[in-house]
Amino acid sequence: MTLLLAMFSFSLVMSITPGPVNMIILSSGINYGVKRTIPYVSGATIGFILLLFFIGFGFSQFINAYPFFLTYLAIVGSLYIIYIGYKIASSKTELEICKKDAPKFYEGFLLQWINPKAWIACVSGASIFSSEGSYDSFLTFTIIYFIVCYISLSIWAILGDKVSYLLKDNFRLRLFNFTMGLLLIITAGYLCYGQFNR
Repeated sequence: MTLLLAMFSFSLVMSITPGPVNMIILSSGINYGVKRTIPYVSGATIGFILLLFFIGFGFSQFINAYPFFLTYLAIVGSLYIIYIGYKIASSKTELEICKKDAPKFYEGFLLQWINPKAWIACVSGASIFSSEGSYDSFLTFTIIYFIVCYISLSIWAILGDKVSYLLKDNFRLRLFNFTMGLLLIITAGYLCYGQFNR
């Protein structure tokens, strides 16, 4: 029971705390609503779980042998997240946004594979909840993480949708998008900086 509680707590903290994916989901919830954000939430959750499997079933040995890999990943991932931040900060201010602009499933999926926060969470989780010779504990952790991650990311989408009524004019929406884009850029810079100062 204590182990399950630890798995749940780790999953919740890593999933619900602000990060690049959560900020994009919040922004999408405000600009497009929950329904059009769910594909991105689904892609981000599935992408993360597959990354967790990938690391848990052997790739962590490569990371331990070549720790600089995470540094390179942090640089590439941070640059991409900065680009997304720029796109959000400079996005249209019209309240009626065409459907093609809504975030896609594959974008959420792929972002997790270059998101430094996701890699750190996967490496940490796989290290803590894996045991030699048995994958039972790791598989239980993965199932718990999937459920917690999906719910946590959905909460960010719902939160965005619920506060969207505060942004009913172009100025407020533009200010929000600029702020979210700037926060995303700062977050990416912080994640990258953290890799060089560990």
